[in-house]
Amino acid sequence: MRFLLLGPMGIDGAETAPAGPRLRALLAYLVLNAGHTVPAERLVDALYGDEPPAGAPGALQSQVSRLRKSVDIEYGPAGYRLVADPEDVDVLRFEQLAREGARAREAGDPGRAAVLLREALGLWRGPALADLTHAPFAAAQSARLEELRAGAVEELAEAELALGGDPSELLPWLREAVAAHPLRERLRGQLMRALRRGGRGAEALAEYETARTLLAEELGTDPSPELAAVHLSILRGEEARTAPASRLPAQLTSFVGRDCELAVLVRLLGSSRLVTLIGTGGTGKTRLALEAAARLPGEVCFVDLSAAPRTALAVRGALGLRDSGAGDPEAALVEALRDRAVLLILDNCEQIVEDAAALTHRLLSHCPGLRVLATSREALGITGESLRPVGPLDTDAAVRLFTDRALAVRPDFEPDDTNSRTVRDICDSLDGLPLAVELAAARLRQLPLAEIADRLDDRFRLLSRGDRTKPERHRTLRAVVEWSWSLLSDEEREFAARLTVFAGGATAEAAGRVCGAGPDAEDLLASLTDKSLVEAGSGRYRMLETIRAYASEQLPSRSRELVGAAHTAYFLELAEAADPELRSADQLRWLERLSAEHANLRASLVRATRDDLPSALRLLTALSSFWWLRGLRADVAPVAAELLGALDGYVPGGMEGVDFDCGFDFGEAYVLCVLAAGAGGAVPGAERARAARIVAERDRPFRQPFTAFLWAISAGPSAGAERPELTGPDPWTRALARAGAGHLHLFHGRVEEAALDLSAALAAFRSLGERWGTATTLAGLAGVSGALGDTEAALACADEALVLFEELGCWEDVADLLRQRAELLRGAGRLAAARADFERALVAARRAGTPAALAAARSSLSSCPAS
Repeated sequence: MRFLLLGPMGIDGAETAPAGPRLRALLAYLVLNAGHTVPAERLVDALYGDEPPAGAPGALQSQVSRLRKSVDIEYGPAGYRLVADPEDVDVLRFEQLAREGARAREAGDPGRAAVLLREALGLWRGPALADLTHAPFAAAQSARLEELRAGAVEELAEAELALGGDPSELLPWLREAVAAHPLRERLRGQLMRALRRGGRGAEALAEYETARTLLAEELGTDPSPELAAVHLSILRGEEARTAPASRLPAQLTSFVGRDCELAVLVRLLGSSRLVTLIGTGGTGKTRLALEAAARLPGEVCFVDLSAAPRTALAVRGALGLRDSGAGDPEAALVEALRDRAVLLILDNCEQIVEDAAALTHRLLSHCPGLRVLATSREALGITGESLRPVGPLDTDAAVRLFTDRALAVRPDFEPDDTNSRTVRDICDSLDGLPLAVELAAARLRQLPLAEIADRLDDRFRLLSRGDRTKPERHRTLRAVVEWSWSLLSDEEREFAARLTVFAGGATAEAAGRVCGAGPDAEDLLASLTDKSLVEAGSGRYRMLETIRAYASEQLPSRSRELVGAAHTAYFLELAEAADPELRSADQLRWLERLSAEHANLRASLVRATRDDLPSALRLLTALSSFWWLRGLRADVAPVAAELLGALDGYVPGGMEGVDFDCGFDFGEAYVLCVLAAGAGGAVPGAERARAARIVAERDRPFRQPFTAFLWAISAGPSAGAERPELTGPDPWTRALARAGAGHLHLFHGRVEEAALDLSAALAAFRSLGERWGTATTLAGLAGVSGALGDTEAALACADEALVLFEELGCWEDVADLLRQRAELLRGAGRLAAARADFERALVAARRAGTPAALAAARSSLSSCPAS
């Protein structure tokens, strides 16, 4: 028995259904949930809406009894279930075919995708649920299905364009699709590309102008970057192409030896939502994952978990989500990814496998567009996980890899009949492990091939008689690293061991300062890079984790203490130098520099919390504004909490305001520590009360200008942070105090006073060239102009502030300001433009990933219905 809902309702292919609107609605709802048990309460709500009559449950039983005479309905304590094969339900069949078609296209098989999508769209006979408009559930279900239908049309168009089909065949139905959905920019771009291929470039450009006008009139927005890229490519006479959003590390070497595994993995990622590459260290799991991701369309995000304290924090950082310090970071990730189609690469999961598995399960359960590609030395152990073992290379592939890397260090190396046998012997002796093969090839710069083969043979014979109870990675990969280590000079060994103090890599200048190599650091780093012990890219040097772990063991405890202290001192100096620059015209450059060193800064704070409390407090004080601007407070909150605990009893009572000889104010540092620890959860009342007392009793300005602002955000202006005696003499602090006074005036309805203070603050921030203060003040002035009825002036202020907040990556501020802008537009009667801003606010709130911002954006959007 076949059930039809994609058009007039029908059974067994005939457009007939049970008599009576209620009975037809009941059957339709059961068909939509075919194969699943539906509780009676849900069926009552579906049939009668929010206010069912008193006799609704009894009427439902009667209606089900009538239906069971013609269709198979099972009844149990949990509810009712229509027994039907999903293949016999046109809605379910359509959804399945559409999903498979989209996956086939993403996997690089447009031919199969086109076949599946044509079959899916061929199931439609008219508007979904066309004769069920009276049912309370029909409108939402119909809208959902029509959205899926439009998406399938877009996927089919993309597949047809990839196949290079005749534009004359594509154009008629593309024009029809665009006419039905004039605001869908992807469809419009596909039509433009088809016109361009047919030699009708002028018509393609006209389509863009039509889209631009419609978007401006209906939504108050400009064309998306993707549609603008198609327009630009046509202007340049190029074939239109779109580049998917991607966050993949750039690769510095060619990919050799796993073409078959790569093809299989790409296909698997088209059909499975969770794929885990498993195998011992050094087999190339990470590189294989990156190569597969680079061949897939769509958004990709790479997350390295090798040094991550929590999976959620690492994923949030990789996605660029700003955190306001409140709420569950996992819940924030769910909201940020719920409506996005992303391939998430979780690398080195074995470090925190249980935490990675729990987060992966939660994200996949709530984010239908998400796919995960994990690398680990063990499975995540989640239902539905597809495992792909990554073993050693076969001999031929290992020989190709050795030859490729050998030519990189010895351009005159020429494989021939004589040395090819030696290379094969080396690769076989190394078990075909890619890392071991690359390290062996790197030695060609210093040693003859025959000597490499001889020394490698001796080393493996020694290690083969080692402790058989050790894990395999210590009997194979460790042997390779130890062998490579033995070939380093004494100077190289010492430098490499000291380099392990860095977390997240280092610049040459930082390595030279911390490791004591001075101007020789660049030569040593280049040598270690040539020998594959260090990776280089974007001006930074990073050790592979396996090598870093081995090298760290070679560092004597006394040397580890000295280099650790040097690491802390270097990054404390950097943090204190950067702090005032974050309030200057050079703000963006310093934000990027600190962001690149975030892992090192955090590691320094952890170490100082254990070994050097004054330095820990100085670091925390200097970094407080950076953490706020970059939304990183939740990441450092656990360390701040440990520091707060270590401070218990450190300074006698009554000394909260004293200055230490090392140049910081303990009382202020204590307040900032309480605020930082509070970003990760509740701070004990005693510590919070002590911080409040320090602020209340303070009679001089704070050393860190952000302290007063952060305390006001946490405790409210009534807590005393706005007192004049707390305002420092520097221009930025005075400007912030003036801006704060202006916002307070505006809050209390004193518009003229607010305008005076905010205008003065704006002038001061502009003279400094500082973006955050300028944007915050402009947002206040937008409120002033709105209160005075000058909508255009308010919009101008808001627009300028939005540009600055977006440059800084302050997405929660962007969401708040877009909602403020939308209210201005709504007050001016421009409802379509207002709704567009509310929708943009929701997008920004999702990017911020904070529940509070999302709740506010959704509430605002729901208050502005579509026209």
